Amino acid sequence: MVTQASSEGGGVKLKKELALLDGVSIIVGIIVGAGIFVSPKGVLIYSGSVGLSLIIWTLCGVLCIIGALCYAELGTFIPKSGGDYAYINEGFGPLFAFLYLWVALFIMMPTGNAIAALTFAQYILKPFTPDCDLDSNAVRSMAAAVVCKYSNTCLYMCVYVSRVYVHGVL
Repeated sequence: MVTQASSEGGGVKLKKELALLDGVSIIVGIIVGAGIFVSPKGVLIYSGSVGLSLIIWTLCGVLCIIGALCYAELGTFIPKSGGDYAYINEGFGPLFAFLYLWVALFIMMPTGNAIAALTFAQYILKPFTPDCDLDSNAVRSMAAAVVCKYSNTCLYMCVYVSRVYVHGVL
């Protein structure tokens, strides 16, 4: 995971361990996310036909592929760790990169997690009430439980991995 840098640059650097499949999985997860499970109903209702909705989904897939190719190009052009921060820092400077980090930390990431949790809660609870609308409090409670469980799992894994690395097991 962490390697000593060569004598030129000095210091400690992260090893580059993402393979093509890892990168594709990350891009698809970010771009597609939970939205694909929420929007088919709306696309089908407002398009008016199955054929047109399939064309719309195909065009959206093409846009996702273009976005993934743009990220791949950025990754090869700016080979620094940090993802979006590194790209914004290189293109617009440290102030905008710093502001992006704060917006991502306090707005974008929590909002995305909340949307995914609400979507998951709706799909988990819907089979129990197939003939009526879901209670919004039940959906919110299930979503809050999912976020808590997810956060707890991530925290546990971070503590576990840090113990494994500190004690030299790996």
